[in-house]
Amino acid sequence: MFPPSLHNHLNSTLPARILAARPLSGGDIHRAYRLELENGQNIFIKTNQNRQAPEMFRTESLGLKLLGQSQAIRIPDVIGHRSSDDGHAYLMLEYIEPGHRNAQFWERFGRKLARLHKVTSAQFGLDHDNFIGSLPQSNTQHSTWAEFYTEERLLPQMTMARRQGYFDEPTGQQLHRLCSKLNSVCPAEQPALCHGDLWSGNFLCDTAGEPVLIDPAACYAHREMDLAMTRLFGGFDPRFYDAYKDAWPLEPGFEDRIGIYQLYYLLVHVNLFGGGYVGSVRGILKDW
Repeated sequence: MFPPSLHNHLNSTLPARILAARPLSGGDIHRAYRLELENGQNIFIKTNQNRQAPEMFRTESLGLKLLGQSQAIRIPDVIGHRSSDDGHAYLMLEYIEPGHRNAQFWERFGRKLARLHKVTSAQFGLDHDNFIGSLPQSNTQHSTWAEFYTEERLLPQMTMARRQGYFDEPTGQQLHRLCSKLNSVCPAEQPALCHGDLWSGNFLCDTAGEPVLIDPAACYAHREMDLAMTRLFGGFDPRFYDAYKDAWPLEPGFEDRIGIYQLYYLLVHVNLFGGGYVGSVRGILKDW
């Protein structure tokens, strides 16, 4: 049920009254709805009363705007984010009517992601921190990928996981050894504007058959991070990878490096969901 107090709050701020608030599936952190307004407008809204929700929505809106500025791939327009007087934080976005993936969808997606990744910055990181899922994500900027990935991604997640008892000191030492190899293992490339959490639940297909990115954990990272994340839970259609590599070929050895990039996302899953991912983390560290 859509919170009545939020309904009243929005009716006092939106350009037209709400006719209906229809729940949407798919989110595992926030509640999501499609608002139908009297003027015919549809709005996507997600809401949460968690104390960190206002900051989550603020940084998500910044990430969406950053990705949208690239004009590389469709991103929902940000309408706004606020909180009601009784603590319902919310983010409102353009509602995108879902469509069907046509024969060109995956090829378009691959080419457009390569175009997004060609947007670059002087350093790895971002000018503000954000979140991955419900976990804070530090984006302190570094001049090298190895420094950024070590200090802002791998070590903070391992520290968190060890505090919860999932890993011991020898495992932590294994991670440090891997981090010492990053400069020699990962190809030197320019920082790439990345979605940051690119799995199958974080993109849509619109009615024109175009890909749409949602729920980013954006930063300037190594472009292979996004590609590795797409492979973590079954992978995307092969046409996606062929089109990406046709638009911007990868350096040799990517298949061998995938686990290094997936390690961050697996540590995040350990910290969010528990020990079911511990074995996968140990397996990658053992390989390196």
